[in-house]
Amino acid sequence: MTTYAGPPSVREGLGGSGHRPPPPGPLLAVEDLRVSFGGADVVRGLSLSIAPGECVAIVGESGSGKSVTARTLLGLAGPGSTVRASAFGVSGRDALAFGPADWRRLRGRFAGLVLQDALVSLDPLRTIGAEIAEVLSVHDVVPRARREERVLELLEAVGVPDPAARAGQRPHQLSGGLRQRALIASAIAADPQLIIADEPTTALDVTVQAQILRLLAGRKAAGTALLLISHDLAVVASIADRILVMKDGQIVEEGPAREVLTTPAHDYTNALLAAVPSAASRGTRLTTGAPRTRPTPNPSAQVLAGTALARSYGSRRVVDNVSFTLHEGETLGIVGESGSGKTTLARLALALLDPDSGRISLHQRQWSHLRERARRPLRPRIQLISQNPLDSFDPRHTVGRLVAEPLRLPRARRRARVLDLLDRVGLPPETAARHPRELSGGQRQRVAVARALGPRPDVLVCDEPVSALDVSIQAQVLDLLADLQAEYGTALVFISHDLGVVHHLADRVLVMKDGRVVEEGDVREVFTRPRHPYTRALVASVPRM
Repeated sequence: MTTYAGPPSVREGLGGSGHRPPPPGPLLAVEDLRVSFGGADVVRGLSLSIAPGECVAIVGESGSGKSVTARTLLGLAGPGSTVRASAFGVSGRDALAFGPADWRRLRGRFAGLVLQDALVSLDPLRTIGAEIAEVLSVHDVVPRARREERVLELLEAVGVPDPAARAGQRPHQLSGGLRQRALIASAIAADPQLIIADEPTTALDVTVQAQILRLLAGRKAAGTALLLISHDLAVVASIADRILVMKDGQIVEEGPAREVLTTPAHDYTNALLAAVPSAASRGTRLTTGAPRTRPTPNPSAQVLAGTALARSYGSRRVVDNVSFTLHEGETLGIVGESGSGKTTLARLALALLDPDSGRISLHQRQWSHLRERARRPLRPRIQLISQNPLDSFDPRHTVGRLVAEPLRLPRARRRARVLDLLDRVGLPPETAARHPRELSGGQRQRVAVARALGPRPDVLVCDEPVSALDVSIQAQVLDLLADLQAEYGTALVFISHDLGVVHHLADRVLVMKDGRVVEEGDVREVFTRPRHPYTRALVASVPRM
């Protein structure tokens, strides 16, 4: 149960006139907001206001209190929470006096919520059309006879192609970008005055991200207020009017977006900005700004190659005549939109799939189209770091067991090797006794790196390894990969939808579209002087600071 309380001196007047009236003017205004769970403050002393047609952004690391703040502003702080504020005004009303029914009437009609993971937010048992129609029904937005027509209008407004067909589909049948647009259509169905968007573009590729940002900017231009929660400072720069920087539950800096991003006053804001990977950060450590050692790729030592690879699922060609080479100490970036074939190419490289035609070689030896018994001795030489290690780890196993599993060592030496690997990735020895769910996202990704390094591989295939991490944790993991590559000469295949990350880390890049490589070459050449129209579109879609 969530408890809403005024400051101690006026709590007795919760249902009446004891609270100071909310400030006039803004759609939403809160002063000295405090949210606690079990007596521990998660949000401390936060004040903000949002006016019609204004975008206010809250940025900060995971655990800083951003999402708790967003949910609290809609009466969704969660079970066991206590919410206090000196003033909490929503649409001219005192929200500190709200009961559950007041909040239910407010959500949807006054404010719409867009969360990061649309697949989790949308009901898997209902069609997209039914999901949107529920909002129209609950808030009596249009007559029953007009609901189906209005659903199609909303899907068309958010850029969903063929709305009639999509309205009849369930969330799992849509791409990530289409799901996110459907979620936005649901959020704006009752034409709310305020949209609260919590990391709405984090998991999206750069072109779909640009489309979602244009959609939100259009709503803002029409007078809708927007509260944007994000750890992506470039996304924030593209749309926000004001920025609040949050750390450990407190606002450490706030001001106009341009001022905060160009002349930050707080050390923490400076650290966030310095951690953003880009062309300018090549050759430096993101966490310190110091120069880093880059291994020199050895063109005479080919460790992995694919020749004329093709792979289909049913009638759909997912990888189409793709060739690539990877040399010792080299980082090969692979970029493209969702569905371009990047992950399927990674699975072919790992021999988790065999190509329909073409071949993969590892150290110039046959790697594809082998019996698993023949592959097994070579498996340790190529390892995977996935986007979400929590999904790939057995939740019953401790970190120590997970890291030890691929090691081919006597039991007596295995524990020492596990502790050495954990130390190499910056984790203390006691981490070995913990389970993955007890760790933060950044810690779990470090465990994934330690596990992959255990067999001392020649190739690491990194499939979106930092896309779900906030900017400072992302910087730590990217620095870690660069350090390990410099020390061991490991070659990396680095798949990402974040062109800034690839520009920072990679030596060469492949640009994929519809299963084909449309452009490849030196990463600086491809990203600064792209030749193919698709590459130019990708580069143009990247949000700039």
